[in-house]
Amino acid sequence: MGGNQGRGMAMAALALLLGGCGGDGGTEAAPRPVLVERPTEHAAGTALALAGEIRAREESALSFRVGGKLVKRHVDIGAVVRRGDLLAELDPGDQRLQAQSAQAQYAAAEAELKRARADQARYERLGAQQLVSQSTLDAQTAAFRAAQGQARAARAQLDVARNQAGYTELRAPEDGVIADRQAEAGQVVAAGQTIFTLAGDGGREVAVALPESRIHAFRVGQEVAVALWSAPGRRWSGHIREIAPAADRQARTYAARVALEDAAAAAVELGQSARVYAADADDVAISVPLSAVQRGDDGGTALWVVDPQDPVARRMPVRLGEFGAERVPVLDGLPADALVVVAGGHLLREGQPVAPVDRENRPIEPRIPKPTTTKAR
Repeated sequence: MGGNQGRGMAMAALALLLGGCGGDGGTEAAPRPVLVERPTEHAAGTALALAGEIRAREESALSFRVGGKLVKRHVDIGAVVRRGDLLAELDPGDQRLQAQSAQAQYAAAEAELKRARADQARYERLGAQQLVSQSTLDAQTAAFRAAQGQARAARAQLDVARNQAGYTELRAPEDGVIADRQAEAGQVVAAGQTIFTLAGDGGREVAVALPESRIHAFRVGQEVAVALWSAPGRRWSGHIREIAPAADRQARTYAARVALEDAAAAAVELGQSARVYAADADDVAISVPLSAVQRGDDGGTALWVVDPQDPVARRMPVRLGEFGAERVPVLDGLPADALVVVAGGHLLREGQPVAPVDRENRPIEPRIPKPTTTKAR
């Protein structure tokens, strides 16, 4: 009986303990200690890192203005060229024959014009002596003017043929570096087909692709920082010079160019890998740790906040930005001076009494307003 009596007392004690843990008991539970902190201003986690490549500000696709067989290539990738340097040649045989044909046609047209001019002078003398009719004189004048037009047309055809012969030589339009080659000797190329890509000496930029989901966070003229993979720990200043008006159909990104300062442009080389650090143009001012984020009643995101004057847990719906490695920016819904619960929020309920403490385990005391004094009358 003594054993049964001991087990009964133990069960009664356990029942009392469970009753004290229930939320509906007669005795109110002690406030739960919670770790709180205020949002961080100007969070570094709002910066976006974009991979890019050093490119020339002016890149020209060089091609022949006529088609033909590429017989000689004078430069290769990486060659430094000057304005007017010969880069490649086409077989000029067909163009030379066309020029010779145009020359012969022009000579025939000049001979016909010379004969028509002589006939026109003779008919004018005969007309003055009234030895020919006026209609005959008018017909000869018309023939002379037609010969003049044919001579001018033949001369224009000769100029075109000569230009075509000159187009068989591809020359550098400006100083620069050959950045790419897309044809080889022996290849038959069409008019306008790219043979070389020339990177001009007019400055260096970073070509980047802006994500479609963040395109509204960027603007032309926005300040950014540029770092090279080959120079870790060093950054140069730059700004976004241009943003494509339409997204790439496959990558769904917007092509952009970042202009570098003159000192940085002189220190980089074409083709180097770079990383562009851009702050959000929406100027996000505050952020909270990832551990503070909770799911809201409507399926969205929320934070638990505490007012030291009335230390109970309050759920506050918020709108968040891109998640970083440790923090997340708060775009809307959170005052900058709020006390946010950053640990154990999943254990709280609305209106639950709490005892806020900081990371040093010091209680957060309510702010007591200064007493106002009145003068005795």
